[in-house]
Amino acid sequence: MRQSIDGAAFRRMVISAAASIENNKQPINELNVFPVPDGDTGTNMSMTLNAAVADLRKADEPSLSKAADITASAMLRGARGNSGVILSLLFRGFSKSWKGKQEADGQLLADALNTGVEAAYRAIMKPTEGTILTVSRVSAAAAAEEAALSNDFEKVLTVAIQKAAEALRETVEQNPVLKKAGVVDAGGKGYLCILEGMMASLQGNDIVADAGASEIKDAASFSDFDDEDILYTYCTEFIVSRDNNKDPEILHEYLSGIGDSLVQVTDDDIIKVHVHSNEPGNVITHALEYGALLTVKIENMREQHTEKVMSEADRGPKIAEPEKKFGVVAVCAGKGLIEAFHDLGVDQIVEGGQTMNPSTQDILSAVNATPAEIVYVLPNNKNIILAAEQAIPLSEKRIIVIPTKTVPQGITAMLSFDGEMDEADLTDSMMSAFDAVSTMQITYAARNSDFDGHKIKAGEYLGLYNGALFANGKDINKILRSMAEQVRKDGKEFISIFYGEDISEKEAQNSALPIFEEHCGDAEITLLYGGQPVYYYLISAE
Repeated sequence: MRQSIDGAAFRRMVISAAASIENNKQPINELNVFPVPDGDTGTNMSMTLNAAVADLRKADEPSLSKAADITASAMLRGARGNSGVILSLLFRGFSKSWKGKQEADGQLLADALNTGVEAAYRAIMKPTEGTILTVSRVSAAAAAEEAALSNDFEKVLTVAIQKAAEALRETVEQNPVLKKAGVVDAGGKGYLCILEGMMASLQGNDIVADAGASEIKDAASFSDFDDEDILYTYCTEFIVSRDNNKDPEILHEYLSGIGDSLVQVTDDDIIKVHVHSNEPGNVITHALEYGALLTVKIENMREQHTEKVMSEADRGPKIAEPEKKFGVVAVCAGKGLIEAFHDLGVDQIVEGGQTMNPSTQDILSAVNATPAEIVYVLPNNKNIILAAEQAIPLSEKRIIVIPTKTVPQGITAMLSFDGEMDEADLTDSMMSAFDAVSTMQITYAARNSDFDGHKIKAGEYLGLYNGALFANGKDINKILRSMAEQVRKDGKEFISIFYGEDISEKEAQNSALPIFEEHCGDAEITLLYGGQPVYYYLISAE
């Protein structure tokens, strides 16, 4: 058994832990029980921990204290989603407990684990048991008990892992949603993978990420390349369901003729494609001949190259000088929604949302670029609120997070924004305004599920009303009619309908708009282009 570790050993342990979570991130993503496309717990935890790996690789033989500080600081700034933020708080325990230390024994390990748990519980307003919080708490408590008997680092970590595994198995009984789905908690599973990755390194079996890159450099220098080296502009990735018997080989031959970097995987239910081309519209059009699109992502690689070169030219943080008292940062995705927020007076947009959680650093950079003394942040997603709050102590500017959980709530909050008010009145005004809005969302099910008594099949439309599952089925108009009827019953007077990137203006004018006009004739109804991904419609009612 290994009695203690130093900075070099801890660095290897963190790198191994990051590889462990990276290799297991997709199975962890699949543990999310709600069937909307929110399977990102493993991805968020992996990206958060890998932010520390990037900085640790640059450090020259750091001491234990320095390695712990680097890890905590990088994870805080790189934290994505609630799971990533909680993970960063758990690792903050190492930084606090090992301050000024050259080596850590079993007692110091137990102290670090418990200090991290305390930080995580303090940060969460309403801690939920049967989650990563429970797994980490039970594990840390067991570590403390073992440390009182044996001051052996490896022994204490062994017990911590054993108890984490036991606690993880019990989460399925502690959380009603997990019990209904028959799965363990995704965040707890990720935490166990991380502890196991650390142990593997401690025992000389360092884990390597499956898709590990060469370590000759920590990062490529994009300024070494000209964007003319990019033959095809658009990287297109999608999954399409197989709703007919058309031969997928026809799609493969077509895509081979118009692009490169083609990867096509086919099974009985879906076709998954990655391809570089100059014709993303034609790619998607041909894909639709096989069935409904389940996911799609299109990225302009020339623009990405330009952004990389510009960021390399100036690595330093940009902190805008105040030109006014109040500014606003909002998180959203979709050209129409971005324009709407700008029109309402938002200074900076952080692109992201469901399945695309921005990091604390992303939010911090937008805050620092806002030319105001006090900056309000509208997360517009429940899984981004915690990451936004972690930016508060990192900026020279005063940050106030308005905990909006949806884009319609954020828009409503901005409608009450008045830069002439004092801080307390303005904050109260924005908080009370968004709290009164009802939000409806229509998306799709990523997989078969049984949720809250609803039998859900992959590819079905899902209607959410204030975050709760409201209706599901193959007929989107039926869901819209049910929502419109509920809005009428609730007596709402102002309705805004934002249609997404997968809905044409004609479709929206021929379905959503007349349906709400029929059922809510006395209300003021506005149809707007949102262009948002993931959601076919975002609808607010006040």
